[in-house]
Amino acid sequence: MKPHLGFWETLKKPFFVSAPMANVTDAVFRRVIAMYGKPDVVWTEFVSAEGLCHPQGRWALLRDLWFTESERPIVTQLFTAHPEKMFLAAKLVTELGFDGIDINMGCPDKNVMKQGAGAMCMRNPELAKQLIIATREGSKAAGKELPISVKTRLGFNEDNLETWLPNLMEAKPAAITVHARTKKEMSQVPARWERLRRAVEIARGSGTLIIGNGDVTDLADAESKVRETGCDGVMLGRAIFGNPWLFDKEKQNVTVEEKLRVAVEHTKLFEEVWGNMKGFELMKKHYQAYANHFPQAKELRAQLMQCHNVEAVEKSIEEFLMKHQDTSCISLLCIL
Repeated sequence: MKPHLGFWETLKKPFFVSAPMANVTDAVFRRVIAMYGKPDVVWTEFVSAEGLCHPQGRWALLRDLWFTESERPIVTQLFTAHPEKMFLAAKLVTELGFDGIDINMGCPDKNVMKQGAGAMCMRNPELAKQLIIATREGSKAAGKELPISVKTRLGFNEDNLETWLPNLMEAKPAAITVHARTKKEMSQVPARWERLRRAVEIARGSGTLIIGNGDVTDLADAESKVRETGCDGVMLGRAIFGNPWLFDKEKQNVTVEEKLRVAVEHTKLFEEVWGNMKGFELMKKHYQAYANHFPQAKELRAQLMQCHNVEAVEKSIEEFLMKHQDTSCISLLCIL
């Protein structure tokens, strides 16, 4: 029996997808990305399956699952160590209209691992299979079988790809994203993309798609890694900071002014969507990326770090653009 691929079957290969990043790929940033450089598949932030099952607690988490039609195909990522909770959460997100469900089996966050979820799944191969099966069954219970995927690593403390990947494939996931490091290595060593070539070999003939992840700088780099490894697709994460054009092959360079105008637009959308539901401080990491890689960027970045609302951000950026309108600064192409 081959995996149920759903929308994955219609994608042209190779495909390039956005990574799920906590407090980054929220409903607002996903909309910005969809406007300026939509990836082939969009991921939500990861969400606790147990939290979604809680009658009161779920409402705070449901806001992280807001999406627009412009983001499709969109995959929601869930985490838990309890198959029965995953069943219920999968049923819920299927009813919400998502195109696919991804299971986080690689997050090294201590609070996530303390629950037996995330990277801890790599230490419990049987549970990992049960989670995939429970997710599929939960989706079916909602009346529509969604494709189930997994995001994981080469291993926990050691690289055990040769045993870990076949174990996952026994449960017939549609796709597996392999971050080319172990949990122990975190981001302290370069991603070992030669291991993705091995992952492709292991998955050959199974019907499960392999997506590579780790240290990808831009689309050209992603395409190069596809040629080197044979991956079906590549997931890009940190490269999208300050660069919502990342997935647009026709727009790989932008001016400083364009970049800063989008920073304002991003901020306005953040306040419009979240209001008082999320702290404005979450935008600061985006300002560090938007105000970067151009002359006088440090000056502007320092000002933006002191801002606490959209009016202050817009004022700082407009004053910066006015101050430098007679220089080449704002018309310079940014290095993205």
